[in-house]
Amino acid sequence: MSKLHRPLGTLSDERDPVRLSPDSAGWDYSGLRVLSLAAGESRVVRTGEYEAFVLPLAGACTVRVDGEVFALGGRDSVFTRVTDFAYVPRDAEVELSTVAGIEVALPMARCSRRLEPRYGPAENVPVEVRGAGQATRQVTNFGVPGVWDHADKLNACELITPDGNWSSYPPHKHDEASECEVVNEEIYYFRIAGRDGVTPSREGFGLHRTYTSDGELDEDVAVRDGDVFLIPRGYHGPCVAAPGYPMYYLNVLAGPADERSMAFCDDPAHGWVRETWNDQELDPRCPVTSHEGRVS
Repeated sequence: MSKLHRPLGTLSDERDPVRLSPDSAGWDYSGLRVLSLAAGESRVVRTGEYEAFVLPLAGACTVRVDGEVFALGGRDSVFTRVTDFAYVPRDAEVELSTVAGIEVALPMARCSRRLEPRYGPAENVPVEVRGAGQATRQVTNFGVPGVWDHADKLNACELITPDGNWSSYPPHKHDEASECEVVNEEIYYFRIAGRDGVTPSREGFGLHRTYTSDGELDEDVAVRDGDVFLIPRGYHGPCVAAPGYPMYYLNVLAGPADERSMAFCDDPAHGWVRETWNDQELDPRCPVTSHEGRVS
């Protein structure tokens, strides 16, 4: 069994579908929690040495932290809308409460600076269409440098890949400090839509590849709804959405650099593919969502 692929159910339990710390991942900075709260339930999360985003996956919630109250409108599904979110600092006691129930992600990073909590409106989140042809995908840049600069180490974004398309392509890496990349540990958290293209389901699947030039890592895995894949180093991509099953993933990145960055280097064997996109049409299914709802 792959040590990097963590299928649903191997990281926690039904109440906390994902509970991944840097220590349990075997690295130093990046972490992720996914919490499931029933209707009317409240939970208290203590961030400790981690900063985090509070990102609704399905449902709405209220966030109370450091005397601030943020009402997150959320969404029905990761495939229906771009959501609002909150940033919460390290060394904080965060209360999450929900009226109708919620599934919420907390992408995290071990950090040293303590910043104040802050609300991120959905209408301020840029949606980018990247690639072309069968490599067209949506990138939702809610927590990336230059868009959201209120973080010490934490970077995060969302991707939606229409069924049958490829994303995270060409393969790329960010495991050393060089002219084109910085060191970042990365988490992929997958949600796969079922037959309706909206409701997450374990029925469907996608594919993910991670490898290194020296061959020490060489993994091609099928990923299903709720799975996690860890990228400690090496080239990663593509992520392929099987026909009939749109793919979402949340990327969480953090590393030792003093200044947040998501810079990467393409695998030189495949970087030429980017040039071909200039002569290809965009897939009209992208963008899939906006802060107002589904687009296509």
